[in-house]
Amino acid sequence: MSTANRILLIYGGHAGGRTLDMVQAVTTGILLSGEPIELRAQPALDADVDDLLWAQALLIGTPEHFGYMAGAVKDFMDRTFYPVEGRVDGLPYALFVSAGNDGTGAVASIERIALGYRWKKAAEPVIVKGDVDEAARQRCIELGQTMASGLALGIF
Repeated sequence: MSTANRILLIYGGHAGGRTLDMVQAVTTGILLSGEPIELRAQPALDADVDDLLWAQALLIGTPEHFGYMAGAVKDFMDRTFYPVEGRVDGLPYALFVSAGNDGTGAVASIERIALGYRWKKAAEPVIVKGDVDEAARQRCIELGQTMASGLALGIF
């Protein structure tokens, strides 16, 4: 039996897009943490109730679409909310957003739904406006490290 902590990373967006660059950087951060982490990183459209119930922490990556989260991320929430209701209370989560505008609408919409799930925000959202440059990539790496280390140390 594995003693690794389990992180589910779901994401919306298109192959080769900026959100995927951010997913790769967050994943790098998890790996660089040196903590025993089992990671499931998958498109939000492929993730399901079993994945969410498996997770001990959740990372959500999304592009900003019309001031809102990606439809794929909203679809994941629509499909999982009622089946997991009361079973994922306190699940630590964090967000990262690839923004064309300011990202606040995407963050607000996810945070509002997270309240319904009764998830616990583990870190401030990482919002990257425009291209994912080296500074943005570093912020994503730090988010992955924070989530992995915090989970391993029992901080959340």
